[in-house]
Amino acid sequence: MHEKSIELFNKAVADELSAVHQYMYFHFHCEDQSYDLLAGLFIRTAIEEMDHIERCAERILFLGGEVEMAASMEVQKIHDVKEMLALARKMEEDSTRDYNIWANECSANADSASRKVFEGLVDDEERHFDQYDTEMEKINKFGDRYLALQSMESSKNVAAGTGEE
Repeated sequence: MHEKSIELFNKAVADELSAVHQYMYFHFHCEDQSYDLLAGLFIRTAIEEMDHIERCAERILFLGGEVEMAASMEVQKIHDVKEMLALARKMEEDSTRDYNIWANECSANADSASRKVFEGLVDDEERHFDQYDTEMEKINKFGDRYLALQSMESSKNVAAGTGEE
């Protein structure tokens, strides 16, 4: 009866796994470049995406399905911060669109509880999009100075003994 909802949640799990992998990759590279604020944003988002996987998996199991744990895409090896943010915005925008469509599909199949789960995911994905969009606006407005300030702040923290090397 709920095969379609299970299928949609497994698509969401695959997309969320991809997002976790991609955002952790970005986190590592931002941290390596001493862009601590962006590194923190990427890791916090990755953790929230893990929560999304858990919500989807719980619903799949409740509906009697099997949770498929395969990512939908390979990690893109991007090191440029602007390109990272552009991809992150696109990923969040795509998820928002898909989850809205899938919420409607669940509703059309008389599965309002699954619809509500997808609607909750939409709220989170829209917030993530806004965070990445805001960072992109700052980089566009302030240019490399914005990134230099992050790097300098990181160096000050290391020198003061309050940050990691």
